[in-house]
Amino acid sequence: MQRFDLNQIAPSPWKNGGGSTREIACWPQGAGMDSFGWRVSVATIAQAGPFSAFPGIDRQIMLLDGDGVRLHSVQGQIEHALTDRWQPFAFSGDTALDCDLQGGPSSDFNVMTRRGQWSARLELLAGQAEAGLSAAGLCMVLQGSWKAADGRVLETGQGLWWSSTGAEPLVAQGEDARLILVSLTAHT
Repeated sequence: MQRFDLNQIAPSPWKNGGGSTREIACWPQGAGMDSFGWRVSVATIAQAGPFSAFPGIDRQIMLLDGDGVRLHSVQGQIEHALTDRWQPFAFSGDTALDCDLQGGPSSDFNVMTRRGQWSARLELLAGQAEAGLSAAGLCMVLQGSWKAADGRVLETGQGLWWSSTGAEPLVAQGEDARLILVSLTAHT
């Protein structure tokens, strides 16, 4: 289990100047955008503009905070308002998308998996969670705090990621505590 704190990850500005990304985890570690199997990040969208296309990649995006964005493709096959917090939206990275801000800047949670190699399932949890049951994955506290079996406490924006199975029970510290669990499955 690798622990992370989103506030300790430096943002990388986008080439088009429309936002920035903080990469939480990528597998294999150090892989570039052309060779990762899976990648999890948080992006800040500061202005309207194009999303990068990622051929061969399946994507899931979830609004964390802000007013959200409207995603749309030129050919009209995708039209989605990402305005409800913590509601994952899945789409193909093959499709080039544009986004329009629905107000001010927003931040979103992103999961990308290489089609045919990995798949991801996202779950919003309250109460308790079991990290590490999937071949690889990540959990991040969205609200409140969560306590691990060894007594460590994870606060909002903190979490764990793993690349091998090994259970780590987590218990919410309060009724309003929420956590996103990403379970990644390898395909052979």
